[in-house]
Amino acid sequence: MKIVGLSGSIVGSKTRTAMDYMINETIKKYPDVEVVLIDLADYVVQFSDGRNYLEYEGDTGFVTKTIMEADAIIIGTPIFQASIPATLKNIFDLLPVNAFRDKVVSMLVTAGSPKHYLIVEQQLKPILAYMKAQIVQTYVFIEEKDFHRKEIVNDDVLFRIDRLVEDTVVLTETYTTIREAKEETYDF
Repeated sequence: MKIVGLSGSIVGSKTRTAMDYMINETIKKYPDVEVVLIDLADYVVQFSDGRNYLEYEGDTGFVTKTIMEADAIIIGTPIFQASIPATLKNIFDLLPVNAFRDKVVSMLVTAGSPKHYLIVEQQLKPILAYMKAQIVQTYVFIEEKDFHRKEIVNDDVLFRIDRLVEDTVVLTETYTTIREAKEETYDF
């Protein structure tokens, strides 16, 4: 199983802090799972121009191909101005419409306002559903008050991240088993 953590912003530290914790917990609890973190701040990703994702080279090609090869994706995103960052939306635009078919996608969101949970419900989940993702319905929502000096200080948030990792792995294993059983019924 391959899980890609996608940190969807090129600015700020809170989302990366939460994603680092998530990656470390995944590696600790599931040592057989291949885990890759893509922090968009570390890459130069060009804007989508409508080409097939396989035609992009450099960082853009690496990021899109790594996401497409994943069995599960954990998206970490801040909420800016009551919306997802343009850098994350660009990743969605670079990928094909059915990019997340047969993939489990879960979400970890950082925000300055408790009302920003609506962005996940009204923007992010519909995009993921349109791209055919198997969405982990519960997500981790982390507010400004849960951080102090680039560390998560709320134990409940840490517990919820641990649970998100577990739910993502279990759901991915379940969908893989179901898909393999269905494929075995075909005669070819």
